[in-house]
Amino acid sequence: MKILLIEDDKESAKYLIKGLREQGMVVDHCDNGKDGLFMAMSEKYDAMIVDRMVPEVDGLTIIQTLRASGNETPVIVLTALDKVEERVKGLKSGADDYLPKPYSFTELMARLETITRRKPGEKSVTKLTCEDLEMDLLTRSVKRAGKEIDLQAREFALLEYLMRNAGTVVTRTMLLEHVWDYNFDPQTNVIDVHISRLRQKVDKGFEKSLIHTLRGAGYKLSDR
Repeated sequence: MKILLIEDDKESAKYLIKGLREQGMVVDHCDNGKDGLFMAMSEKYDAMIVDRMVPEVDGLTIIQTLRASGNETPVIVLTALDKVEERVKGLKSGADDYLPKPYSFTELMARLETITRRKPGEKSVTKLTCEDLEMDLLTRSVKRAGKEIDLQAREFALLEYLMRNAGTVVTRTMLLEHVWDYNFDPQTNVIDVHISRLRQKVDKGFEKSLIHTLRGAGYKLSDR
């Protein structure tokens, strides 16, 4: 997942960025609302984490502006203002969730997974599946034919992106941007190495391969 974090407290931001990246997520960060709003309007993110009291443009104004423009990126508001009326105000502004400080990182992750599942016209799900491959987004576990597959954070992020786009060709550029946060080609074989590792863990020993390479096009997760 690609996350935009708008947080002006340096220590809080550092803690969050480290935690999110350890979970295999791509994180963009800015420390003021003006730049944060510009980034939110200019880039595509899977979710946003916004501190309510950021300088220049406050968190709720950021959300209201995004919603007024038709931007429906899921947003969690972080704030020290934890009274009921403040939470109601935050949700009415268009936020998807409202988490008072101090908070548990584990709870933040659970809430993040929840809001990214909320898409218009779709049922809320806790799992991604393809054939007999199953990924639990809450427990961050993967199984194939009931067998547990142990993945590193980056491998999990790569497989998650492939599963979210199952049946669709994803290009190397798409993977570099959404899994590695690169906006350029590093001219390395990092994708090939991780795809190879995933194949060893996901496909080896099974009759049917799910991870396919389309020469000159990219990769596809598919049962055929």
